[in-house]
Amino acid sequence: MVRRLAMVVILLGIVSLAMGAGFTYQGITNCNMLAENIRLEKVSLGIEATSAATGDVVDTMEEAQAGADIIREHRQGIARTYGDLLAGQRFDPTNPAHLSYAQALNLESYLYLTVVAFGLTTVLTVSGVFMLIMGIALGVTGVALLRLARE
Repeated sequence: MVRRLAMVVILLGIVSLAMGAGFTYQGITNCNMLAENIRLEKVSLGIEATSAATGDVVDTMEEAQAGADIIREHRQGIARTYGDLLAGQRFDPTNPAHLSYAQALNLESYLYLTVVAFGLTTVLTVSGVFMLIMGIALGVTGVALLRLARE
């Protein structure tokens, strides 16, 4: 009976190791892909032109969060809400205030979505590392149970 339990625990450890490796790999590669894609957009948000030219652009979760917060503050300087901007009228793309507001809203949403995506890749990576640790712990426990069954 103990031998069967040991084999099940070892098998669960192997499955956990495989899943943990997959989660960790996906988290790291998706984070790198996300950072590269946002780097290609060259969103600088107040970074000096010389720094932006050398690649110092928004490419981390913290920078994206800060940038989105700044844009929201500036956008709300135009109008507090989209409804306030339109004041019961339709969107007019020839109105500079409407156009600026829409562009700011678009970039703000892009940056907040980037923050969420970076957060998701972090959760994926941490979950993978936890699964790796649990896989090792299960494997060691299974081996200990096998040794116990032999005695």
